[in-house]
Amino acid sequence: MNELRIGLISFAHTGHANSYAKALLDIPGVKVAGVYDDDAERAEAAASRFKTARFGDYAELLDQVDAVVICSENKKHYPLAMEAARAGKHILVEKPITTVGEEARELIDLCASMRLVLQTAFPVRVNASVQKAKRQIEAGDIGDIVAIAATNHGKMPGGWFTDPELAGGGAVLDHTVHVVDLMRWFLQSEVKEVYAEAGTLLHDIPVDDCGLLSMTFENGVIATLDTSWSRPESFPIWGDVTMRFIGTKGALHLDVFSQNGSIWENGAANTHRYIGWGDNSNAALVEEFVASIRENRDTAITGLDGLRAAEVAWAAYESARSNDVVQVKHY
Repeated sequence: MNELRIGLISFAHTGHANSYAKALLDIPGVKVAGVYDDDAERAEAAASRFKTARFGDYAELLDQVDAVVICSENKKHYPLAMEAARAGKHILVEKPITTVGEEARELIDLCASMRLVLQTAFPVRVNASVQKAKRQIEAGDIGDIVAIAATNHGKMPGGWFTDPELAGGGAVLDHTVHVVDLMRWFLQSEVKEVYAEAGTLLHDIPVDDCGLLSMTFENGVIATLDTSWSRPESFPIWGDVTMRFIGTKGALHLDVFSQNGSIWENGAANTHRYIGWGDNSNAALVEEFVASIRENRDTAITGLDGLRAAEVAWAAYESARSNDVVQVKHY
């Protein structure tokens, strides 16, 4: 097996970047070949943590790798990914794929023309509970789906996530894309129209921290999504992703992050915490990325998946501004 050299591009999206890097180190035949980050302190820390080289020049790193994992601020996804694609490198890019639809389409088309893997970072898609729900739905266990009610609540991440220029939006963008990707995948249908409300109700920040989306899919299914940065700092885990499917033969409830146990500790600063016992979705995501490169095939979670999910979030913002139903625009 030829060694696959992968570069880590930015640790701005700290939690996911660290998880992906750790997972890559556990895959046989994969080498973390270097780190590039425009934040020198962050780059030094990451290079030291994962015992790899730090590159001060992005082009120099691209000369040394076969693929990159991009976890930068959202606004920087496009220029970093385009430079990697032009250099002929496979790409795993954090969500949203870009902050502008035309940019996403350009990136997707370039990667397709060069036969490069372009994967969007939707680790929830490969969660074991999600995979089981997909199998049950495909088997017809609950009949035809007629409606979905979903949530994606989390803690307010702070930092660049609350900078409208760097993030491209707030909680609605941050949390819509994961769940809409699941809905599209379960239903094998696209969102046709959206009505949404969004606001900044919980924090003193310049982006939205709450949103509620009502969606109609092309196949007639209706869905709602409650998306917010509403979890307090003391909450034991980051947040939730839940989906309740209503079918013609029954209902199915999916709680993605419930694979954990509770611990209460006397005298600890945080007296209640969760200990996870379930599968590692971030590891499964990078394993799929590596496998798709080695097998010379499309990844299960494509750049187009990333674009279609982001389009719904962008339509939600347009709806919230206009206070009207918006048709989803496809790029």
